[in-house]
Amino acid sequence: MAVPGFTLGAFILLLLISSVANYPNGKVTKSCHGMIPKHGHTPQSDPACYISVSQMTFRPGEQIKVTLSGPPFKGFLLEARDAENLSDPPIGSFTLIDSQVSQLLTCEDIQGSAVSHTSPSKKAEIKVYWNAPSRAPNHVKFLATVVEKYKIYWVKIPGPIISQPNVLPFTTPKATIAPMPTLPPVSHLTKSFNASDCGNKKFCIRSPLNCDPEKELACVFLSFTRDAKSVMVEMSGPSKGYLSFAFSHDRWMGDDDAYVCILEDQTVHIQPSHLTGRSHPVMDSRDPLEDMAWRLADGVMQCSFRRNITFPGVKNRFDLNASYYIFLADGAADHGRIHKHSQQPLITYEKYNVTGYPENIGGSHSLLLLKVHGALMFVAWMTTVSVGVLIARFFKPVWLKALFGVAAWFQVHRMLMLTTSALTFIAFLLPFIYRGGWNWHAGYHPYLGCIVMILAVLQLLSAAFRPPLHDPRRQMFNWTHWSMGTAARIIAVAAMFLGMDLPGLNLPGPWKTYAMIGFVAWHVGTEIVLEVHTYRLSRKVEILDDDRIQILQSFTAAEAEGYAFKKAVLAIYVCGNLTFLTMFLSAINHL
Repeated sequence: MAVPGFTLGAFILLLLISSVANYPNGKVTKSCHGMIPKHGHTPQSDPACYISVSQMTFRPGEQIKVTLSGPPFKGFLLEARDAENLSDPPIGSFTLIDSQVSQLLTCEDIQGSAVSHTSPSKKAEIKVYWNAPSRAPNHVKFLATVVEKYKIYWVKIPGPIISQPNVLPFTTPKATIAPMPTLPPVSHLTKSFNASDCGNKKFCIRSPLNCDPEKELACVFLSFTRDAKSVMVEMSGPSKGYLSFAFSHDRWMGDDDAYVCILEDQTVHIQPSHLTGRSHPVMDSRDPLEDMAWRLADGVMQCSFRRNITFPGVKNRFDLNASYYIFLADGAADHGRIHKHSQQPLITYEKYNVTGYPENIGGSHSLLLLKVHGALMFVAWMTTVSVGVLIARFFKPVWLKALFGVAAWFQVHRMLMLTTSALTFIAFLLPFIYRGGWNWHAGYHPYLGCIVMILAVLQLLSAAFRPPLHDPRRQMFNWTHWSMGTAARIIAVAAMFLGMDLPGLNLPGPWKTYAMIGFVAWHVGTEIVLEVHTYRLSRKVEILDDDRIQILQSFTAAEAEGYAFKKAVLAIYVCGNLTFLTMFLSAINHL
């Protein structure tokens, strides 16, 4: 099976993508105005990089070489501003010298008015040309933001001021001097959170339901305690990187009000953020948060803070007087940079108002429609189709007695295959109902699912037009029917392997992979046993016939002897299949 390799490759790719700054491709247009990375950390005060120019005077239309250099850095943003008013839009445009390491940006609707990196690879020097506009201010100052790594960066590193000829010397306006931003104070929690007031004074979300973070290390806990104008938030859970929660208008990631507690150097940073889609959260200012505190003990991270119920005019912070779905997620973090959550977030079953009546609720890591989808596919392709194939292949000679006018083996086979197709069709529709369309983030799984559905339909159509037993086309039908059925079973198993790793289901591992491999080995082993038995039985009939015993009697006696063995193997096989099926259905039910 190639699935583990596929999963590992996807995971490594995710880590590589996540190990750099918020915008590893340099598309930092949203940061053009303030030139501030959305990293949530305090910028450094003493810049290590510097800007140099080829000349100190310029005329409109002239081109000047600008160099940004220093110790190796990953990202940068370079602009030219009016030195007398640095808050104005960028001035002029740039021309690239090396398009492999730098790219042009359109800031404030001015094409090429800024330059940024093209990748997170380290660079020590960037050279570009600045093109002076026809209407340029008397004095132009170059500014650069440089990112060494996620938590270490410098904002608006001042460069040289170049001036037009015959103008008065430039003097620094006092208004351009601004104090460095400060962060709200953070304290240490002296004791663990507890669930004693859940449903009474606290609105609590817990997984497992009714667990207590004070007594159970594995308890994932989120509580909201309201007072007059604010809400006290407590969050706790086992994590080696970060814990987070978000308020959402729907069950989808995007346009959400989120809060993250990030472990870095044995310190927990509490950070408000917002989600703009299925991408990395954008860190916001910590100003809206008060009374921040944290605690680390026995692999459990706990953090708390207070925020106002409403923030009139403040972007990205939701009004907590309304109802929302609530997401709870955790994952790994590296140098303050969080990676994708380790499993599908815990999502509440419905919308809740955390400032209303205190409740004690739970959630699920997988939504009901996706659970049903997985359960139906497991039933269809681990049980009904497998048993139906064995009956058609090995019980045809012994189940010839008529059942409703047709041989019993065929009636049972047809019933199981129709059940398989019906379950597959229902399961096939559920993800489309849930997503409202195609899921572009599920890898190869939906494509394989479509192939399985097509083959299942083709199998039904071919069976409906099956030629009579002695028709010359019957042999072609038999091979076609067998080929499509075998292909459908193989592709269905591959789709199940991939589907088990998707966030929507995300069965706990690594047992799921071993269990699926065990099921495949169990089925193949059963077929081999029955094939060997059938071969030995046919050889016995041939020997008896060679001894000139009537072939009908020998065949009947041999089949009677072998029928008991086949029934025993089938009974054991069905019991084994039901065991595997129960394992998977139980895991889905507990998600």
